[in-house]
Amino acid sequence: MSCGKNNNSGSCVIDILKDIVDAQNDVMHDCTTSCEQSIADLLGDTGGGSGFDTVPVILYCKDGCKPFKGFGSTRSGNDCEVRGSFFFRVKSVDHDGCAILELLFADRWGRDSEDDEDEVEASRHHRGHDPNSPADQSCRNLRASGICITVDLNCFCHVTCLPAAATL
Repeated sequence: MSCGKNNNSGSCVIDILKDIVDAQNDVMHDCTTSCEQSIADLLGDTGGGSGFDTVPVILYCKDGCKPFKGFGSTRSGNDCEVRGSFFFRVKSVDHDGCAILELLFADRWGRDSEDDEDEVEASRHHRGHDPNSPADQSCRNLRASGICITVDLNCFCHVTCLPAAATL
């Protein structure tokens, strides 16, 4: 059984994520569910061009059906910083169900020079640096991080789509 519009792999999560990749690629030229609505919004099906380029997703692991948090690192000079996120942009999905996901963070994260030091530290802890749940991470003004991970989509039982956004 498939729940995606254009794909029928037999896995609902894989089919929805493939639909999201197809819709995102169209935008970038390279019963209604929240995912279907977000895809329609991304494509501008709800009236005019949307200006959106991403359907942010939260994935839930089969084992215990808990939200999946991905980790990746960035390098700044000689420093390496590990960041965690529950929000992802699907970059690609292959035939075997492997996907490349990009971690998304609120655009406020890391703007040290413009913010009070205590506020920046609180923002890092509660809004994207290492959140404990999706509710700890701001989903306003999500931005692409350039941090990508590879996952096996067969390990997930559920996908939640956030409203379409302009992340690039």
